[in-house]
Amino acid sequence: MPAVGCKFVFVKIFPPVLMLLTVCVCRPPGTAAAADADQPSVEQIKTAFISHYAELLQAEYADAFELTRRMQTNIETFLKNPNAENLAAARQSWTDCREPYMQSEVGRFYEGPIDGIEGYINAWPIDENYLDYTVAAPDAGIINQVGQFPQITRDVIVGANEKEGEKTVSTGFHAIEYLLWGQDLYADSPGRRSYMDYVESSDGPGRHAARRRQYLHLLAELLVEQLQVVNIQWEPNQPGNYRDRFLSLPPDEALTKIFSGLGNLSGSELMGERILVPYTTKSQENEHDCFSDTTHLDLVRNELGVQDICLGSYKRLNGEVLEGTGLLALLDKTAPRLAARLQGQLKAGMAALKAIPPPFDQAILGDDSKPGRVAIKKSLDALKLQTASISKAAESLHVQLNLK
Repeated sequence: MPAVGCKFVFVKIFPPVLMLLTVCVCRPPGTAAAADADQPSVEQIKTAFISHYAELLQAEYADAFELTRRMQTNIETFLKNPNAENLAAARQSWTDCREPYMQSEVGRFYEGPIDGIEGYINAWPIDENYLDYTVAAPDAGIINQVGQFPQITRDVIVGANEKEGEKTVSTGFHAIEYLLWGQDLYADSPGRRSYMDYVESSDGPGRHAARRRQYLHLLAELLVEQLQVVNIQWEPNQPGNYRDRFLSLPPDEALTKIFSGLGNLSGSELMGERILVPYTTKSQENEHDCFSDTTHLDLVRNELGVQDICLGSYKRLNGEVLEGTGLLALLDKTAPRLAARLQGQLKAGMAALKAIPPPFDQAILGDDSKPGRVAIKKSLDALKLQTASISKAAESLHVQLNLK
């Protein structure tokens, strides 16, 4: 006997009266079960999400590695021929390679490959006097302290990193940033370090131009090597590397790591350290990219990293768009209203961050009615809602989320 499915519909007849009719539809046996079987289960979506997460993260690291190698090439060109044009090219390549790296920070906060060496890659804030001269201290820094540091070597640079406290940063992106831009003493521009700092002279910064060139050369070399280490650990089809072990974890354990990265980047790192702290203190020293005035780009790129994982999409350097199962697809199955809310909050968060007027070090100043501070406060409010929904999403999937 054919299976019967019934539904109720209202129809209008004349004279105008609504009548409730039962409409029965006959289906072959097993059709409903077959339709249900065509839909992926929650566990299948989880597995697809976890797999695509690894694919996206590896792509971000690979792009960051490639762009950092290009930066290294531009820095070497500048060091061989210090002039304004080559310095500008080195600066631009620094800004470029930050884009995929800042997106990849969604893969932090769970003892993955990046977490063990992140302090050598993106540590901040920086005590400028620890590295090189400042206006107030023309003989400061490892570069100028020849007696204490007779040779500028890899061991010296790595060994000095955070040796005297978290602000005594000697390696990574921000050390390179300082050597390219110098102090930002200006309201209308980033730092204005001259290329002449890299040209030998009998006095002034040029006295130690050779040491400065060696330092910048080693910084770029070290950064490329460190990003290569992380990239290798996420490469596919490499038995025993981190990606292989990650994909072998029980799904809920992998989800715990993913949510830790999402929640902590959205909340404690982006909303807290990178926006709330400088907003509260009004201090340029707490700005993420305080020498190059590119903090506003970093904030958007961090948010883009969160979106990558939620939407399951990332555009690579070569233009290829990696599309797959994102967090929202999983939530559509388990908590559709939450999925819709989070999707709206991601859009609102991105819009709020893009509305912060650059440079960030000027936007944080003044009273709370100033346009910059109003825009920053809106971004804080938007990220607070977004982070709360990420936490709710973890809860809905029975994942224990510990936000820092």
